[in-house]
Amino acid sequence: MSSESGPTNSTTPVPVPFAEALAVLRAAAEETRLRILALLAEGELSVSDLTDILGQSQPRISRHLKLLVESGLIERHREGAWAFFRLREAAIGFVEPLIAALDRVAPPLSEDRARLDSVRTQRAEAAQAFFARLAPKWDGLRSLHVPETTVEAAVLDVLGDRPIRHVVDLGTGTGKMLGLLAPLAGRATGLDSSHAMLSVARANLERLGLSRVDLRQGDIHAPPFGRGGFDLVVLHQVLHYLDDPARALREAARLVAPGGRLLVVDFAPHNLEQLRESQAHRRLGFAADQIAGWLVQAGLGDVESRDLAPEDGTELPLTVTLWLAHDASAGIGADHSERAVA
Repeated sequence: MSSESGPTNSTTPVPVPFAEALAVLRAAAEETRLRILALLAEGELSVSDLTDILGQSQPRISRHLKLLVESGLIERHREGAWAFFRLREAAIGFVEPLIAALDRVAPPLSEDRARLDSVRTQRAEAAQAFFARLAPKWDGLRSLHVPETTVEAAVLDVLGDRPIRHVVDLGTGTGKMLGLLAPLAGRATGLDSSHAMLSVARANLERLGLSRVDLRQGDIHAPPFGRGGFDLVVLHQVLHYLDDPARALREAARLVAPGGRLLVVDFAPHNLEQLRESQAHRRLGFAADQIAGWLVQAGLGDVESRDLAPEDGTELPLTVTLWLAHDASAGIGADHSERAVA
């Protein structure tokens, strides 16, 4: 099916040529494929997920998926050795009325939904087991800076009430920022290099009812997205793990749409050398002007910063800093000056 260029703010139906509509309806007019479409309306699923839910062989499911991909109804993306499928964005407005018209409280769709819930429960349990092994490490880091709720409130305050069409969270990890920002955005995408972490993010987002967030596996130094596709790009607690944070910021800036913004959340400079061993940190924080300079060199401007320092009397050694930069081509902040957020 034909698609619009650039991020969209809704799933408003796009007029479909008659011949394309006929081909799409033919592709959907088969029991298994219609059941697959109803399941993918709930969120992305793997071939293995669909095999378990529908009780059919992998070759048969793969054949149906291939036909649906060719028709333009769904799309496929790889995550390591796994392949995930979801409704194609341009087709959602066409497919959703069809799915909504089906009786989903009667078999076979009711049975499919029950098995889908079981698959998601198993996924959540596996993710929780994985994260339980990491929890002591993450809890130890959280104990060194202001509460996450304080950081999240500051993120929302800095971003303000400006509409978000399409946000991407680079290095999404457990999906924390997506859980915060996806409900405010027309579309949301998360990128991470780790399949295991994406499994945790997928389970966390499904628990929040955000099953349609687009999760991708990929390298933050070479994100698999076109130039200018996102009006908000986020790097939350990522840069201190990287050997070349300046390169990551250049790649992130490439994704910012005209008039868009890039948000960085990371640590101010500190001297906790033990974090190199215990947390695999490569950098011990960043000075405000260092990140601002990299952002300006990447073609962004009007860099704002805010420090979230521990309150007086506490022994928390880490300060969290937020940087917000704007697309310089839109004429915002032509002098590229850094200023503090009020």
